[in-house]
This record gives sequence, C-alpha cells and structure tokens, in this order.
Amino acid sequence: MKTLSQKRSLIASLIISLSLLSGCATIDGEADPDDPLESFNRSMYSFNDTLDRAILKPVAQGYNAAVPAPVNKSVSNFFSNLEDVVVIFNDLLQFKIEQALSDTARVFFNSTLGVLGLFDVASGMDMPKHNEDFGQTLGYWGVDTGTYIVWPFFGPSNVRDTVGFIGDAYVNPLYDITPRDTQTGLVVVNIIDTRAGLLSASKILEEAALDPYLFVRDAYLQRRMSLVYDGNPPKIKFDE
Repeated sequence: MKTLSQKRSLIASLIISLSLLSGCATIDGEADPDDPLESFNRSMYSFNDTLDRAILKPVAQGYNAAVPAPVNKSVSNFFSNLEDVVVIFNDLLQFKIEQALSDTARVFFNSTLGVLGLFDVASGMDMPKHNEDFGQTLGYWGVDTGTYIVWPFFGPSNVRDTVGFIGDAYVNPLYDITPRDTQTGLVVVNIIDTRAGLLSASKILEEAALDPYLFVRDAYLQRRMSLVYDGNPPKIKFDE
C-alpha cells in the first residue's frame, strides 16, 4: 500500500513534470495548438510502442495461449470487480445515486455469489457494468481536459485524466492489498490481462492507421469526451 507521503510525492512529481513540459511547448511557436507537446508525445509513443512490441505484446499473446478462456475471463472479472469500487466512488461524486446503488449491489453480489468477483453474476441480475473514473468526474464538474500528454509506460492521457488517475488510486482496493509482494503480483497480472484484452484492437490499429500516433490520440480524446457526457457529447459548432 502506498503511504501518504509516497502519494504526495507522486502528485508533486507529476505537477512538476507537467509544468516543465508546458514550458518546453512554448519554445516552438509552430506547435499544434491542439497538441503542443506533440514532439515529446511522439517520442513517448515510440518508447511505449517499442516496449509493447518487445515485452508486453508477446507476454499477452503467451498468456492468452496458455490460460484457458474460462480462467482468463475469471481473472478479468476479478479486476473488474475491484474497479467497480472506484466506479461507485465516482457515481457518488457525480450525484448518480441510482447508478451508485446499482453498482454497490453489483459489487456485493459479485463479491459473494460471484466468489470474490471471479464470476460476474450481477450482469445477469440486471446490474450492468458502468464506466466512471475521477477524470470523468472532473469533466462532469466542468474541469477542462488540459494538454494532451503521452506518459511513458502509462500511455495517452491529459492533465485532467492524470490527476484523475491519482485520485482513483486512493480508492482502488488493488493498491490496499497486503503484503506488498501479493499486491505487486496482482498489479502485474492486471497489466498482462488488460493488454491481452487489447490484442484485437492493436491489430486493427496496425492495419488501419496511416499515422498510429494520430489515430490513438484522436481515438483517446473522442472516447474520453464520450465517457464524460455518457455517450452524448455536445455537438461541435463550426464557424459560419
């Protein structure tokens, strides 16, 4: 479990990094106003892509090949159940009371009848999975996205979602599991399981995108806007 001082240090480091990067972005007067950190972001995208091709993707492919589909599904369900605690927290912050009640019941039934979340019994009981996080909550309350940024290891984000990621870490039960070795092992399995679930998406990216960086950036920003507005984002107004 991260101590309070460790979490504060992480927040401070991210804020300093964002400040330095924003300052660097102003040096190049020709920078894209919608992506002022594009040079840095492309470098980080290339770094992450190289890491993925060398390690994460082969491991994820091996994981899918070695782990039987029912076990694979149960692993995904387990982590999804932990993430639902984060969803409930953000339901309440957005005053989505009915959804919060549904998601609370979902965690209860999946944690009990579903054996610690290994089986998703709640979906069959008319308690669907929702997607809420602190980045969305900040957007719900009118906080702007801020600069788009690609973090090493973590991938695409922006200032708002970076702060949101830290906020969610405070309430995610995964980061409160002890002993530390068990927590670390579960985090690694979660990363591998998540990457394994994205194998088909990465294949589409490789086949369809002329510029993968732009494809990922635009897809990320559009998806995040859709999530903030619950699938009904405001229409873009064009100058007449």
